[in-house]
Order: sequence, then structure tokens, then C-alpha cells
Amino acid sequence: MGSKLEEIGRYVEIGKVLDYVEKRRHDDGGYCFVSVLDDTNVNDTYYAVKLYNLLGLEVPEKEKTIEFLSKAIQPQTAVVAIAMALEGLSILGARDIAREHVDIVFTKYNPIEGRFAVGLGGSEEFGTATPLEATYWVVKALKAIGYRFSNEERDAIRRFVMRFRNGNGYGVKQPTTTMTYQALYTLNALGYRPPKSPHFRNCELCPMGGFTEVPYSLPSYLEPTFYGIRGLELQGETPTCPEGHVRFIRRLQNPNGGFRRSLELGISNFQNTYRALAVVDSVLRFL
Repeated sequence: MGSKLEEIGRYVEIGKVLDYVEKRRHDDGGYCFVSVLDDTNVNDTYYAVKLYNLLGLEVPEKEKTIEFLSKAIQPQTAVVAIAMALEGLSILGARDIAREHVDIVFTKYNPIEGRFAVGLGGSEEFGTATPLEATYWVVKALKAIGYRFSNEERDAIRRFVMRFRNGNGYGVKQPTTTMTYQALYTLNALGYRPPKSPHFRNCELCPMGGFTEVPYSLPSYLEPTFYGIRGLELQGETPTCPEGHVRFIRRLQNPNGGFRRSLELGISNFQNTYRALAVVDSVLRFL
């Protein structure tokens, strides 16, 4: 088997992807998915780091990006962005720098005190972050930098996550693919072994490819496809139609090299682009 770059490049125009990302790198070490704006931010920078890491490539001018992420961790920064910065620093080999900032997480997120994200701010998925989403990002980031939760913290987070249990999945009003994965990932990362959920399988659209947020609905979108594939992996299951999922992803690539979230509409951004490549990478072994 060749490199990740070669393997994924068999299915998408990988040269255009790299060109899309590189054109949006700025002198401060950060990235902005709107190339003409010098409005670098943690979200885009995190996904640029994740994308280069996925492809086995060195981040250009890595030290600048380390400095950018470290400086972005401020008291006014939303907890999801802080978590992204910490995980990004870990990927860049700056785990020690990331660990210097751990205390700021607990000014916003303290499970023992029942504070599951103070001042939630921006969100990856919902416009305004839910406490479950914040919990997922915090647990993922602290795991990446080697932080160990105490037994009391673990139990408090577990009890909090279980409040979102909804039928066969997890959600607020109904189970969704995104929230089900976030909940199950969190529980597994803390050492718990929740039962397998049929939710992901019920949201897989075959043979056309992709996943939906809720079972037995249309159409497919990129974010539930990413979380659906991740959910199946987490449970030791395999996708039913990997070829369909790759066809779906290929159709999401825009002329500028980035990816949109659906077949019908959407501009390219770094989040979509990373998730698209991550889906292809995950299903490669089944093709």
C-alpha cells in the first residue's frame, strides 16, 4: 500500500485540495477558509493541521502555527475552540505547551461542580454549542494531551452524557448521528463500554451513499456521514456500501479543491474538506 496521499488521491483530486489549503495560510501561522480575508481563526487552523496530519504531511512553517494556536487560548475563547487548539498543539508535537493551558479549560468546564461549559460560544455543529458537544471536544482534547480525569470527574461526565440517552441513540429532542457519536466517543474515551447503537446503521443510505442525521430520512449530508462512519468504527462495525460513500464524497468536491456539505449546495470550507478526506480514508480498506 502506498502513502495516504497516494491512496486518497485515487478517489479525489488531492492536488487541488492541497492547493486550496495552502492558498489560505497566512503569515501569522493561522488559516482562513476565505482566502481573501486575513481573518485567521482556530477552527480553520485546527482543520488544516488535521488535514495535513491525515495525509502524512508536515504542516508548513509549523512553529508559526504552534505559536498561533497557543496565543489563541485566552479566557474569552469559547471552550470548543480551546479544545481544538489543545488537540492541534498535540498533533504538532507541542503537547507540553498544550498542557500549560489546561487550567483555563476548567474555568469553563468543571464536571465535578456540574458546569458543563460556561459561556459556550461558537459551535462546530449547531451555531451555539450544546454542553454535550462541548463535553466531546474537551474529552477528546484532554485525551490527546495525556490528561487523566479523576474517577470523580469520569463519573460526573458519564452521568451527564447519559442524560442525553434517547431511545437507540443520543440527542436532545430525538437521537441524531452527530450527538450519538459524540456521546459514545466520550463514554469510550473515559473507559466505559456502552452497548452498541443501531442508530448509525439506520442512517446509512445505500447504494447512493452517505448518512443522514436521523434514521430513514433524506438526503445525505457530509457531517452525519463523517460521524456515521466514525460511529461504525467505534462499534467495530463496517459500512454496508463503502463504494457508495466514496461516490458521494467525490461529488462534493468543488472546483476550488475544497468540499461542500451536500450535493445540492454549499461552499467549500476546511471542516468539510477534512471530513470528506477522513471518510475516504476510513473506507479505503473496504474497497
